[in-house]
Amino acid sequence: MEGLGGDAATAVAPIAKWKSDFSRTFQHYLDRSTPHLIERWIGTLAIAAIYVLRVYLVQGFYIVSYGLGIYILNLLIGFLSPKVDPELEVLDGALLPTKGSDEFKPFIRRLPEFKFWYSITKAFCMAFLMTFFSVFDVPVFWPILLCYWIALFVLTMKRQIMHMIKYKYVPFSMGKQRYTGKKTAATGMGLMMD
Repeated sequence: MEGLGGDAATAVAPIAKWKSDFSRTFQHYLDRSTPHLIERWIGTLAIAAIYVLRVYLVQGFYIVSYGLGIYILNLLIGFLSPKVDPELEVLDGALLPTKGSDEFKPFIRRLPEFKFWYSITKAFCMAFLMTFFSVFDVPVFWPILLCYWIALFVLTMKRQIMHMIKYKYVPFSMGKQRYTGKKTAATGMGLMMD
């Protein structure tokens, strides 16, 4: 009887080791992809295009696409929202800086860009896999789902933009801000190359 328990433990050990090795390797490549912003998003767009092509060719799985759209909208709201909501800060007594002498608070996202990208990529991969199982192909009239999703998107974005205007924050920045020194007049002592 003791031999049976030992056999089961030795059978599970290689699987656990393989899972650990795979997880470590996957995390290594995920970490290496972090600084490659444009390449990561191009890869996600390629995955999204493959998914859209699959749904178009199969002419189904609209409910999966609707669920994917709702999930991406939820991620987008997290990406555009500040980590600390100014509405809740007002209730706690802490306020955003209103004068030049107040402390500067940089915009920190509730959902960082890398997690936003990773979640969207995983969502498209999962949705693509779901298109291979007929149980997820629920017959629906897709134009109604599309209209409902567009209405939901417009209302949600309107609310988010109103929040941005009310609390005066912009969730986007175009790279690192560069400061240039004062331009001084040329003194006539140019470079002499003799």
